[in-house]
This record gives sequence, structure tokens and C-alpha cells, in this order.
Amino acid sequence: MRALRIAATGMDAQQTRVEVISNNIANMNTTAFATRRAEFADLLYQQERQVGSISSVTGTILPTGVQMGLGVRSATVSAEFSQGALRESKGDLDIAIEGPGFIQFNLPSGEVAYTRDGALKRSAEGLIVNSEGYELSDGVTIPDDAQRIAINANGEVYAFFETEPDAQLLGNITLATFANQKGLRAIGGNLFMETAASGAPNIGIAGEDGRGTMRQGFLEESTVDVVTQIADLIEAQRGYELNSKVISAVDQMFSATVQVR
Repeated sequence: MRALRIAATGMDAQQTRVEVISNNIANMNTTAFATRRAEFADLLYQQERQVGSISSVTGTILPTGVQMGLGVRSATVSAEFSQGALRESKGDLDIAIEGPGFIQFNLPSGEVAYTRDGALKRSAEGLIVNSEGYELSDGVTIPDDAQRIAINANGEVYAFFETEPDAQLLGNITLATFANQKGLRAIGGNLFMETAASGAPNIGIAGEDGRGTMRQGFLEESTVDVVTQIADLIEAQRGYELNSKVISAVDQMFSATVQVR
């Protein structure tokens, strides 16, 4: 019976969905975490009677056919890059992005990674880095004697000094946008990598050409809606149970067949 294998693919799909939901819930407090969503597609169909074929009995064209589905498969797990709520942190190097855009960091491999996590830090050399210690690609350096840092909506970084009345411009934090941001590859640590599907980054000043603006002293919260995730979890659990009942029903049918004398 095909139903046994079809139900197995259904259980596997619901298991994948539960794993995605559990990852979302685990990251509900992760800064700027983008909610993931599992998407599915049906498998191939076995054509037992081709649609549009000519009937051997009447010689007419059949308006319908017999197409037996073979189950379901995981199509993709995509990230939903919607705008998260902003939470005030009051940190000089904390910035939240309002609108599209990613901050850029240099990886030890020489590649560039992208993130919306604006919890920036200051290294011993005065470089702006992320929580993993990766250097900001824009190369902004903060002098040791800087008393305070200010970052405006366009990403310009200013430093205030005790001996000077006016702030000095240290550099600019640029933003990168992508034609298909869902095509980015997640590498962990709130970082993403460019792929052929995402397209090349369009780098420029925040607030220009459709890029978002920056808010100093704020961080973007995750986009995980816990209530929605719990509802989806219950639905996935019930789907798993229903598929398991199909397997039990098929097993009973097999048992009845074996007992026929």
C-alpha cells in the first residue's frame, strides 16, 4: 500500500516543521532574529489514467484522470525579514535599523558577513566589532580619549573629546541591501552570507535609495510571535498524530489481509 509511505513522508514533514518552530521559540530573545518558516511541496504523482487521453471504450477524450500522489517533501525553510520592535538599550554603540539594510563585518577568512544585530562593541585597539569580535567592514576606529560616541540616522559616527567643544566625524557605518534577502545563507551568530540567489549587495548610506535609518541606543528585537508559534506547534503536533493514525490503519489492513484463510 502506498498509504504507508505517504503517511511516513507526512510525519517527516511535520517533524521538520516542529524543529523549525522550536528554533524560532529558542531564539525569541535573540537580537534581530528573523523568524523561520517551513514550506512544503507535494511529491510526484503516479499517472494511472492520463488526463486528456482517449477512452478505449467510447473513443472520447477523458476530461479527468487518475493521479495518485506520493506524499509531501520539505521545499524550503525561509527567513522572514520583517521589522522587529525596537527596544531601548541606551548603549552608545547599540544601533537598530529601521527599514531594510544589513551592517557588514569582515570574517577571519576575508569574506564579508551581514547582520541586523546592532549590538556593537569596542575592541582594545578602538575598532568597532560585533559580539564575536569581527571587525566592522567600514573600518571606523574610536580614539582612546573619546568621551562619548554619537551615531546619527545616516550612520555617521562622531566622537566627543574633553578638550574640544565640537564633535569630530570618525567615519560612516554603511548599510547593504539585497534584491532577494531571503536568498542569504545563515552561518550562525546572527550573520548571513551573500549567495547567487540573494544577488550582490547594494552598499550605501543609511536613509538613501530605500535603505533604512539607524537609531542609536536601541536594539531590534526578534520577529518571533510566541502565540503564533505555539498555535503552529499544536497544528504540527496534530498533523503528526493524524499521519501516525494512517500508518496504524494501514497496519490493521495488512493484519486483516494476513489473517484471511
